[in-house]
Amino acid sequence: MKLPIVAAAVHSQNSLLGREETVVESVGIDSRTIQPGHLFVCIKGERFDGHDFIDDVARKGVAAIVLERMPACPEAVRGPDGSRIPLLLVDNSAHALGRLAHHHRIMADSKVVGITGTAGKTTIKELLAQVLSEKGSTAKSPLNKNNQLGLPLSMLAATGQEDFWIMEAGISRPGDMDDLGAILAPDLGIILNVGPGHTAGLGDKGVAHYKSRFLAHLAKGGVGLINADYPELVRQARHNCSDLIMFSAQGKDAPYRGGYLGPASPEFKGRGGRFRLWLDGESVEADAPSRGTVGAENTIAVAAAAHLLGLSTEQIVAGLARASLPQQRFSIEEMAGWTLIDDTYNANPLSSERMIGAAADVASGRNLILVMGEMGELGDIAQEAHQTLGKTMGRTRAKAVFWKGGFARDVEEGLAAEGWRGKFFTLPDDGETDFINDILNLGLLNPVVLFKGSRLNRLERFLNTLKAGLQS
Repeated sequence: MKLPIVAAAVHSQNSLLGREETVVESVGIDSRTIQPGHLFVCIKGERFDGHDFIDDVARKGVAAIVLERMPACPEAVRGPDGSRIPLLLVDNSAHALGRLAHHHRIMADSKVVGITGTAGKTTIKELLAQVLSEKGSTAKSPLNKNNQLGLPLSMLAATGQEDFWIMEAGISRPGDMDDLGAILAPDLGIILNVGPGHTAGLGDKGVAHYKSRFLAHLAKGGVGLINADYPELVRQARHNCSDLIMFSAQGKDAPYRGGYLGPASPEFKGRGGRFRLWLDGESVEADAPSRGTVGAENTIAVAAAAHLLGLSTEQIVAGLARASLPQQRFSIEEMAGWTLIDDTYNANPLSSERMIGAAADVASGRNLILVMGEMGELGDIAQEAHQTLGKTMGRTRAKAVFWKGGFARDVEEGLAAEGWRGKFFTLPDDGETDFINDILNLGLLNPVVLFKGSRLNRLERFLNTLKAGLQS
């Protein structure tokens, strides 16, 4: 993209100093990774301010710098060859980044898919990208880069010549979804589910209200694909989009439906499930890297989106069979007779409930151990949510629960309410040694162990400790 186009897109307030032929090759906000020819956008964060690194990136030979305030001596901002670096003054650098990404989206030839929801956004994005690759080239946002900085940077990293973009949108404040929806303007907007998550920063209108705002920003002719199993989501979505298509994993009346049949075919080696899919009148069975009800929801969401984007049933079935889950998202590993389930990336009430159910399905009569952690950013509902989580764990009849973080007493109350009689352990920050001793001393034969918690718990440390213990 030539620099004058960039300047216009970000609404720059000053001239380009005769650099009209300069081409911007990429965009970044981290001075450590910026390269010659890149556009550097100065973002002021909680710990760092990009304006403090203007001279550093200039010496690297950036094409231009987007900033909110001019340095004391703009003429001194020069590249390694001594030439002046264009400084594009804007009112808000983060907004300018979003405007540039939106311009890139408008000029792209790609079909743009946006995904949001309370639980499973990243999993669906990764699976859908793999399935769509059966038909054409894809670009996707990396892992959970889904906020006001991550989404536009992900869009700008795509060439615009891909067949499909699959981008994720996540929110934590009331206006977030309007910002993200306006930047992305998806051709297909998917809302996977709604439930408590990041509620501490949202207003009192409910998660379904804020998630559904995504559909108000569909591109012209765009379609919303939503989960019919969440009535409030359906009601709110209809306020924002007239062209809605439904999917269901609970037998609701919808053109796209999915049901869990049991473990996958033998070649999956226990890592997934088999599902019955109804794709707008056509019925088919498919293997996919998920299990249980949550697996049915994930699989039919992916299959419905792929079908709407023009993939054949054969391509969808083949893509699902070849797909794999991202790391720390219900990743199953067999080791020394133990089945270890890694879902340590994050947690909220909906995702925790779903993963516990899926782990119980994997156990299916075997001994189940739950290594769980505090769910963050829940605000006023935190105490009740952790009591409910305890009840959910208690209904599995798990042999043991290991708990990391706050609200342990509330979790124990929930366990007791279900008449649970297993062993309960609390995990201190440096408790890996006690953990490995306690879990091995349970003496359980071939157990299934689920690790699930918010990032603040860093439960992957305890998972890695257990792996090391089983290998020794």
